[in-house]
Amino acid sequence: MALEHYEKVWHNGEFIPWSGATIHVASHVVSYASCLFEGIRCYETQQGPAIFRLKEHTDRLVNSCKIYRMDLDFSRAQLEQAMVELVRVNNIKACYIRPVVFRGLGEVGVNPMKNPVEIYLLAWKWGKYLGESATKDGVDVCVSSWHRMAPNTLPALAKAASNYMNSQLIKMEAITNGYVEGIALDSAGHVSEGSGENIFLVREGKIFTPSLASSVLPGITRDAVITLARELGYSVVEQTLAREMLYLADELFFTGTAAEITPIRSVDRITVGKGQPGPITRKLQERFMSIVQGHAEDKYGWLTFCNQPVAAAR
Repeated sequence: MALEHYEKVWHNGEFIPWSGATIHVASHVVSYASCLFEGIRCYETQQGPAIFRLKEHTDRLVNSCKIYRMDLDFSRAQLEQAMVELVRVNNIKACYIRPVVFRGLGEVGVNPMKNPVEIYLLAWKWGKYLGESATKDGVDVCVSSWHRMAPNTLPALAKAASNYMNSQLIKMEAITNGYVEGIALDSAGHVSEGSGENIFLVREGKIFTPSLASSVLPGITRDAVITLARELGYSVVEQTLAREMLYLADELFFTGTAAEITPIRSVDRITVGKGQPGPITRKLQERFMSIVQGHAEDKYGWLTFCNQPVAAAR
């Protein structure tokens, strides 16, 4: 399926045509994966297009760049403003926004320090990441034979392109074996996350999720779900989780910008609960979607409306 993209792309402070957003094959990023990126949803609401947790996504992008020693020529506020403008100039109602920061054309070699840093912001249409019926019916997943990165190898807290080579192995293995998605374990054999999603487990009314020490990306939607779960009166525990807890869970679900809140109905052909989305998962889905679609009060200030002035520079 062709990517349903929007025509204007932001590049280093200017809007250019989608067809002009190209790089040279000798760019550092091609050989060495020197790229940091984000994925951000913009939702259609009655008040106009609204970007979900723009500040937090921008902060994570800047922090990822800091870890990899990529100096940016634009402030957080300028990047946030540019993403709002991206929605405006393309006349977008709802979309997926992809900020990309990478090392461009310069020297060829492992040392990236003398290569220019390029920044692109682009947008496209994206529906349900794990399938149109996924959020309603749930998905069938497996535990992957591929593990997440061990501590002090690649930084799991950075959203880096290199980390997603690992994700591709997890995803391809799952699809080849007839599953929608794979769940990776960390280097110690504890539950980590999906190829592109965080994971939550419900058992006896309590909600569990792996701690960041289990090679987990600090998901923005993960954080939102923890906030909403506690708001609804549930206990949320971040801790290491044994693999077998996946098989004993009453409910399981993925979270992520693309996946939103997607129920898991089986793991390794073992049915989760009753084989359908559970009541806690459903409550969290309803609460989350009511906020991001503008039907409920945005009490946490998660939405940036693109038809209104952007908050003061940070």
